[in-house]
Amino acid sequence: MVFLGLDIGSSSTKLAVIDGESGRTLAAVSHPERELDILSPHAGFAEQDPMVWLDCVRQGLAKIAAKGVDLSRIQAIGISYQMHGLVLVDENHEVLRPAIIWCDSRAVPYGQAALDALGADYCFDHLLNSPGNFTAAKLRWVQENEPAVFAQVHKAMLPGDFIAMKLSGEINTTASGLSEGTFWDYTQRGPALDLLKHWGMPGALLPPVVPNIGEQSVVSDAVAEQLGLSRGVKISYRAGDQPNNAFSLNVLQPGEVAATAGTSGVIYGVTDQQVADRQSRVNTFVHVTDTESARRNGVLVCVNGTGRLYSWLRQLLATGGEVSYPLLNDLAAQVPVGSDGLIFHPFGNGAERIFQNRNLGAHIRHIDFNRHGLGHMVRAAQEGIVFALNQGFDVLKSLGGSCEVIKVARGNMFLSDVFTRAFANTTQAAVELYDTDGAAGAARGAALGAGYYASPDEAFAGLERLAVIEPDASAAAEYQDAYQTWQRDLPGAE
Repeated sequence: MVFLGLDIGSSSTKLAVIDGESGRTLAAVSHPERELDILSPHAGFAEQDPMVWLDCVRQGLAKIAAKGVDLSRIQAIGISYQMHGLVLVDENHEVLRPAIIWCDSRAVPYGQAALDALGADYCFDHLLNSPGNFTAAKLRWVQENEPAVFAQVHKAMLPGDFIAMKLSGEINTTASGLSEGTFWDYTQRGPALDLLKHWGMPGALLPPVVPNIGEQSVVSDAVAEQLGLSRGVKISYRAGDQPNNAFSLNVLQPGEVAATAGTSGVIYGVTDQQVADRQSRVNTFVHVTDTESARRNGVLVCVNGTGRLYSWLRQLLATGGEVSYPLLNDLAAQVPVGSDGLIFHPFGNGAERIFQNRNLGAHIRHIDFNRHGLGHMVRAAQEGIVFALNQGFDVLKSLGGSCEVIKVARGNMFLSDVFTRAFANTTQAAVELYDTDGAAGAARGAALGAGYYASPDEAFAGLERLAVIEPDASAAAEYQDAYQTWQRDLPGAE
């Protein structure tokens, strides 16, 4: 049997088909080839048309078929998606406005107002977070600023819920999904109806809850015929991209840690505790493997300007011709640790959680025209991303997170040896590199949720570890000095 994984990102949609018996990826594609546009009609806004994501799924499936995969053999679908987005539909399941996506900053004051009104005890005991800039606060922004739109809302969904709706015709969500939007009450073990009541919103705006792993819905006959699928294909797994990244790396148990460095960068530690950072620098969400008998939460460190910074830098340099990421990585490798004093603060992609939802902006500091070249700029960007992630990792460790091993997929920023070694030496954790990605992980989740695999151990039997990068004791002092210099120059982050 074969299984399909969809990874709905803000840059592109990735698709992977795995063979259940071997666990091997039969085909993997991405669509489009260039990065999707992010609409920003006003400063701090970030929006996308959800129908573009659906078209990426259709186009991606055509590419999978062109690689020789018989789509009619697909038994189940798993969906991973960009977290914290808000998609609004009417009673006819039609989109009411562009999706407000994860890096949009407009809702920060609405989340803060809810924290002030409801109090820290309620928010951090029941939600384990401030409403901050999450999906719930974005819904509040629509209620306050677009009342005509809000009046038509039938359901408020996350991006993955929208894709599942378009495939199946059914609207539902998950506990993990609701938690990432601060729509989940950890004390009541259900939707955060008190938060909605505070805002004068009906609880019916939220979809019914289905398991993260397990049968959620079935692809409709009409859609199956359009896409070349067989009838009865199950949708049996759904998770936000960061819980899914952890799942893809078999990070399921308390004390295990995963990381990713795509458009944004994340360190994600699994715990069985109800932990909350009352300064809201890191956030706790329901992990994809949470059950009534075995509680699992994920503590998430996020930096928005990770791969986004690197792609911006490449685009800027490519005005005179094509500039590849491998070329940039080679240039960075020719520069010493600390980039000869050049510092890059990568905070140019919206409000940053690790600085309590402040938008610090990106900054390049200490440029010396006589000493610094392109390689210094590139290395400073890579090190700046690592140092920013380590700011949050220090908070995660203070909440009881592990700090010895971090699992990552070999992709995105972790394709750079400079970045990977900087990450290991700054966090002082061994970095285990695996051959997987979010789409392949979602496909494994689909197989597990459909009952093809009897357990996670069986699902991940074929997961291949490619390498282990240990911290280098001889380089520890250099990285620590560079990190401390970077910290001292943070703008407005005292």
